[in-house]
Amino acid sequence: MIVRRRQLAPAAVSLAALAATPAFGQQTSENVKWRLTSSFPKSLDTLFGASATIARVVGEMTDGKFQLNTFAAGEIVPGLQVLDAVSNGTVECGHTYTGYYIGKNPSFIFDGSLPFGLTPRMHNAWMMFGDGKKLMDEVYESFNIVALPAGQTGGQMLGWFRKELKTPADFNGLKIRTAGFGGKVFAKLGAVPQQIAGGEIYPAMERGTLDACEWVGPYDDEKLGFNKVAKYYYTPGVMELEAVNQLMIGKAAWASLPPRYQTILKYACNYSMTEMLASYDAKNAVAIARLVAAGTQLSVLPDEVVKVLRVALESVLDEEAAQNAQFKKILANWRQFRAEQHRWFSIADTRAELAVFRSDRT
Repeated sequence: MIVRRRQLAPAAVSLAALAATPAFGQQTSENVKWRLTSSFPKSLDTLFGASATIARVVGEMTDGKFQLNTFAAGEIVPGLQVLDAVSNGTVECGHTYTGYYIGKNPSFIFDGSLPFGLTPRMHNAWMMFGDGKKLMDEVYESFNIVALPAGQTGGQMLGWFRKELKTPADFNGLKIRTAGFGGKVFAKLGAVPQQIAGGEIYPAMERGTLDACEWVGPYDDEKLGFNKVAKYYYTPGVMELEAVNQLMIGKAAWASLPPRYQTILKYACNYSMTEMLASYDAKNAVAIARLVAAGTQLSVLPDEVVKVLRVALESVLDEEAAQNAQFKKILANWRQFRAEQHRWFSIADTRAELAVFRSDRT
């Protein structure tokens, strides 16, 4: 979208300007070497690529004095244990998705992706000009972590299903791979959610131990081969309108960095946000056409199912808030911000986009 490009361009411009200033990376003679472990395999080039981008930009802007050695999921740390490895100092930093860790603190999901939640632009607004960053920093503090947003997938698909979804009853007993709060919501409809790493999903679908799965979108899903084991690909992706990844950094490691290196690392993460979102936007548009041409049935979730999922979400949120004071505090703030953002976007972007899309078809 044109608006998104205009919004993100200043970050890239600022980064380029800083990189072009020789003095910026030469103010310190300190050499720093960190390990950066990822939750994602190298085969998922866009997700894992954020780590590579961060490492490259940091290296270029410090003339190689600050080195980040990147490791894919499983090379030194299992993909779903990145937070623990950073928190306990096993590695200095890690690139991951907070939804993997809601069992430790459900509040993590607000800095990942929530069903029926915020779009990428809305989330950025909450973090940068709302109370999002302040509230989430309190969560990270309790885990001895500093977190920098470092990747954004944009809107995701609902997922792949072996059978059609016609009514809410079709979720009853459905074994589905999902992460974050999506599993809690699907469970309200009788589904059996499972959280497994990306590389393990295809074998589970092939063996029939899963009936459905969700990952990101057409580009990654095609790479993982889900179209070979499931026919129906559902939209709208109401369970994840966006998904942010974080570079989690141990507090001691962060404090040990020279201030200029901290600033450079922030810019590198910011650039990776711009790059990943642009990459997925470009790649998904082409990949969905390939999938449909190859036999994937692009399907639309019935309105009845969407309504039931929304009711289930609000029930899950209220239940979590009743059990966790921190979650309740963040939820109240997030809900108010979401309502304001959805009202504004429905007036501006949504109606304008629909009008343009309709005119394209005539």
